[in-house]
Amino acid sequence: MAKFSRTWWGERFIKALEGFTDDNRLQRGRSYARGGKVKSFEIELNKITAKVKGSINPYFGVYKEPTYNIVIEITPITKTRWNEAIPKIASKASIVSRLLLNEVPENIEEIFAQIGLHLLPHSSKDFKTKCSCPDYANPCKHIAGVYYLVASQLDANPFLLFELRGLSKTELQAKLAASPLGKALSTSLSQPEEFNIQKSESFYTKIEKRTVHQKPNLREFWLGSKRLPSTIEAPNDSGISAILIKKEGDFPAFWQKDSSFIETMEELYQRVKTKNQNLI
Repeated sequence: MAKFSRTWWGERFIKALEGFTDDNRLQRGRSYARGGKVKSFEIELNKITAKVKGSINPYFGVYKEPTYNIVIEITPITKTRWNEAIPKIASKASIVSRLLLNEVPENIEEIFAQIGLHLLPHSSKDFKTKCSCPDYANPCKHIAGVYYLVASQLDANPFLLFELRGLSKTELQAKLAASPLGKALSTSLSQPEEFNIQKSESFYTKIEKRTVHQKPNLREFWLGSKRLPSTIEAPNDSGISAILIKKEGDFPAFWQKDSSFIETMEELYQRVKTKNQNLI
């Protein structure tokens, strides 16, 4: 099945609406989006208006292909709350730089969560929808089809996430550019990079001759300037951990002797290791 979105924020938008919408209606909505049923749609800040082709259905008295008008409003973030969110966003260089490069950082929701907000849709309460079709359910398949096309638009324009919450791209970038980090990053991003391009005469690196001023010493050439040690120190013997043995303690339930079970087993391990070489 073809995906409507390739970016993480587009997929999160779809996942959010799938969380509170009937799966059967979503499937029909996907077919509407793929089948060219959505004639047109416009996005203006948090309001989406669309025209969607309907289906002929004599049961509802529809004998000619109708066109339904759809309005989707996403709950905007108030200006007061935006004034709280912008300084939080502008305080992190990684977020500001990604936004200035037309990308949405993966941790953007963490910033909004710190002040009790959500940039991406969080629940059905974030949507207020209306369709002129006779279907009693809301969202209907026509609204669901528009949802998927909006998600695909988010790939090309991630700032739609902010616009759907009531803040335009121009206003957002102006606020970010006015912050100390935004000023520094905007300056560096706006300056064109200078490259000193040199014409190459060949695809292959030419061999260059270099003069050797010091005559090589044959002994050093064959033996090296630093000699290896004549003897190699043997590694120290590693201790025997016997973790499984020590787990049951000095006197486990099956051990009937007065001596420690751990000490007895450690002696046995040592004998096995040395092959009883130290015993007379």
